[in-house]
Amino acid sequence: MTDTVLAVLNQPSRAAEPHDPGADSFTWAKPLEEHIQVMDLGLTRGDGVFETITVIDGRPQALEAHLARFGRSAAKLDLPEPDLDAWRQAIEAVCAGLDPVREAYAKTVLTRGVEGLGRPTGWVYAAPSADQTRDRTEGIGVVTLDRGYRHDVERTSPWLLQGAKTLSYAINMAALREAVRRGADDALFISTDGYVLEGTRANLVMSVGGRFVTPRTDIGILDGTTQADVFRFAEQEGIETAYELVTLDDLRAADALWLVSSIRQAAPIHTVNGVRIEMDLGMTERINDFLLSRQD
Repeated sequence: MTDTVLAVLNQPSRAAEPHDPGADSFTWAKPLEEHIQVMDLGLTRGDGVFETITVIDGRPQALEAHLARFGRSAAKLDLPEPDLDAWRQAIEAVCAGLDPVREAYAKTVLTRGVEGLGRPTGWVYAAPSADQTRDRTEGIGVVTLDRGYRHDVERTSPWLLQGAKTLSYAINMAALREAVRRGADDALFISTDGYVLEGTRANLVMSVGGRFVTPRTDIGILDGTTQADVFRFAEQEGIETAYELVTLDDLRAADALWLVSSIRQAAPIHTVNGVRIEMDLGMTERINDFLLSRQD
C-alpha cells in the first residue's frame, strides 16, 4: 500500500500494437520516476485526453460515466479507441493500491504517443485529494471572462475541440490565474454572444425558482459527470432540472450558484465579479453528502 499509485498501460487501445507484446495489460511504476518519452505528443503538443475521477474509501465514483466521456473525447481527437476494459482494470487496481483515505482521485491520461510510432501512451495515477472543506462550506468567488468564441462554436468549428477533455489546458490555467489576480478563486467563461458556459475546471449549477438549471451541453462545454449526479440528487428530491441557455442576467437573478466537479464536488459561489450573492449552505451540504456517498 502507498499514498500515490501509478499504473502504465501496455496497450491503451486494441487498435494499436502493445508497447511490449509479452507484458501484462498494465505495469506498476514509481510515480516520481521518469516514464514518458520527451517526444510524446501529449507533452510536446498537448495531443491527448484525460479524466479525473473521485475516489471515496477506495471506490472510484461515476466510473462508467467517466470512461464513456474518456472515449468520446478520444474520438473527437481521432485517437485510437481506448480499451475501456483495460482502463477499468487499471483504475480499480490503482484505487485498491492506495493507503486507506476518505477522499482521493484517479487520473487517466491517453496521448497519441511518440510521433511516428503509432502506439498511444496511457497511464492511471491515484493520490489522496487535498482538503476541500473550505470551498464546500465557505464558498468561492468567481469572475466572468470572455472565452473568445460564440456559444455555437462546437457546431460551427468542431476542429477547435470544444467539449472534449483534452490535455490542452493552458488557456484554462491562464484564466484561473487571471481570476486570482482579480481577487477571485475561479472563473466562469462567457461566450462572445453573451451566454454563460462553464468554469475553468467545473460546471455551473444554478438554483432558479425551485429548479436546478445548468448551461446546455451542446454549446462547446464538457458534459459534467458531477453535474449529472447533482441532477440525479435533485430529481430524487423532487426538484425539477433543466439544461438551458443561460445569460449573465440569468446568472445574476439566480437564487444560488455552485461550481461542481470531481474532487471539489459542490462549491457554493458567494461572489460574482465582486458582487455578493446568497449561498444556500443547507442545500450545499445535502448535495455534497449525496455526492460523497455515491455507490457507482
